[in-house]
Amino acid sequence: MNCEPPVRVEDKLYYNRYLVDVGHPHVKVRAHTTPSPQLLALLKVCPARCYELNDNGQVEIAVDGCIECGTCRVIAEPTGDIEWSHPRGGYGVLFKFG
Repeated sequence: MNCEPPVRVEDKLYYNRYLVDVGHPHVKVRAHTTPSPQLLALLKVCPARCYELNDNGQVEIAVDGCIECGTCRVIAEPTGDIEWSHPRGGYGVLFKFG
Protein backbone atom coordinates (compact mmCIF):
# COMPACT_ATOMS: atom_id res chain seq x y z
CA MET A 1 0.00 0.00 0.00
CA ASN A 2 1.30 3.44 -0.93
CA CYS A 3 1.53 5.73 2.13
CA GLU A 4 2.82 8.81 0.32
CA PRO A 5 0.70 11.95 0.76
CA PRO A 6 -1.32 12.97 -2.30
CA VAL A 7 0.31 15.50 -4.61
CA ARG A 8 -1.66 18.61 -5.47
CA VAL A 9 -1.65 20.07 -8.99
CA GLU A 10 -0.58 23.43 -7.56
CA ASP A 11 2.51 21.81 -6.05
CA LYS A 12 3.50 20.31 -9.40
CA LEU A 13 2.88 23.57 -11.27
CA TYR A 14 5.31 25.27 -8.90
CA TYR A 15 8.20 23.41 -10.55
CA ASN A 16 7.49 24.96 -13.96
CA ARG A 17 9.05 28.27 -14.97
CA TYR A 18 7.68 30.83 -17.38
CA LEU A 19 9.53 33.15 -19.68
CA VAL A 20 7.09 35.99 -20.25
CA ASP A 21 7.13 37.69 -23.64
CA VAL A 22 6.20 41.17 -22.45
CA GLY A 23 3.92 42.93 -24.92
CA HIS A 24 3.23 39.75 -26.95
CA PRO A 25 0.72 37.57 -25.05
CA HIS A 26 -0.09 34.30 -26.80
CA VAL A 27 -3.67 34.33 -25.50
CA LYS A 28 -5.96 37.35 -25.67
CA VAL A 29 -9.54 37.63 -24.41
CA ARG A 30 -11.93 39.37 -26.78
CA ALA A 31 -13.32 42.65 -25.44
CA HIS A 32 -16.74 42.04 -23.91
CA THR A 33 -19.22 43.64 -21.55
CA THR A 34 -20.84 40.40 -20.41
CA PRO A 35 -18.81 37.17 -20.46
CA SER A 36 -20.10 34.34 -22.60
CA PRO A 37 -20.74 30.89 -21.10
CA GLN A 38 -17.46 29.74 -22.70
CA LEU A 39 -15.46 32.48 -20.97
CA LEU A 40 -17.12 31.72 -17.65
CA ALA A 41 -16.24 28.04 -18.10
CA LEU A 42 -12.55 28.99 -18.40
CA LEU A 43 -12.66 30.28 -14.82
CA LYS A 44 -13.18 26.69 -13.67
CA VAL A 45 -11.48 24.49 -16.26
CA CYS A 46 -8.09 26.18 -16.70
CA PRO A 47 -5.70 23.91 -14.77
CA ALA A 48 -3.28 26.79 -14.14
CA ARG A 49 -6.12 29.14 -13.09
CA CYS A 50 -5.00 31.86 -15.48
CA TYR A 51 -8.51 33.26 -15.98
CA GLU A 52 -10.32 35.43 -13.43
CA LEU A 53 -13.10 38.00 -13.21
CA ASN A 54 -12.10 41.63 -12.78
CA ASP A 55 -14.06 44.19 -10.75
CA ASN A 56 -16.26 44.97 -13.77
CA GLY A 57 -17.35 41.33 -14.15
CA GLN A 58 -15.21 40.75 -17.24
CA VAL A 59 -12.94 37.76 -17.76
CA GLU A 60 -9.20 38.51 -17.89
CA ILE A 61 -6.16 36.28 -18.37
CA ALA A 62 -2.71 36.30 -16.84
CA VAL A 63 -0.61 34.45 -19.42
CA ASP A 64 2.51 34.32 -17.25
CA GLY A 65 1.28 31.11 -15.61
CA CYS A 66 -0.13 29.43 -18.71
CA ILE A 67 0.96 25.82 -19.23
CA GLU A 68 -0.19 25.90 -22.88
CA CYS A 69 -2.45 22.88 -22.42
CA GLY A 70 -4.98 24.08 -25.02
CA THR A 71 -8.08 23.76 -22.83
CA CYS A 72 -9.08 27.37 -23.44
CA ARG A 73 -8.41 26.92 -27.13
CA VAL A 74 -10.85 24.02 -27.34
CA ILE A 75 -13.57 25.78 -25.34
CA ALA A 76 -13.42 29.45 -26.34
CA GLU A 77 -11.44 29.86 -29.57
CA PRO A 78 -14.12 28.40 -31.88
CA THR A 79 -16.63 30.99 -30.60
CA GLY A 80 -14.15 33.85 -31.05
CA ASP A 81 -14.02 34.65 -27.33
CA ILE A 82 -10.22 34.30 -27.28
CA GLU A 83 -7.34 34.54 -29.71
CA TRP A 84 -4.75 31.81 -29.16
CA SER A 85 -1.37 31.36 -30.80
CA HIS A 86 1.84 29.60 -29.92
CA PRO A 87 4.28 31.73 -27.93
CA ARG A 88 7.22 33.10 -29.86
CA GLY A 89 10.34 30.95 -29.84
CA GLY A 90 12.06 30.78 -26.48
CA TYR A 91 9.07 32.13 -24.53
CA GLY A 92 6.28 30.46 -22.60
CA VAL A 93 6.30 27.57 -20.19
CA LEU A 94 9.54 25.79 -19.32
CA PHE A 95 8.61 22.40 -17.90
CA LYS A 96 10.73 20.92 -15.16
CA PHE A 97 10.10 17.31 -14.29
CA GLY A 98 10.87 16.09 -10.83
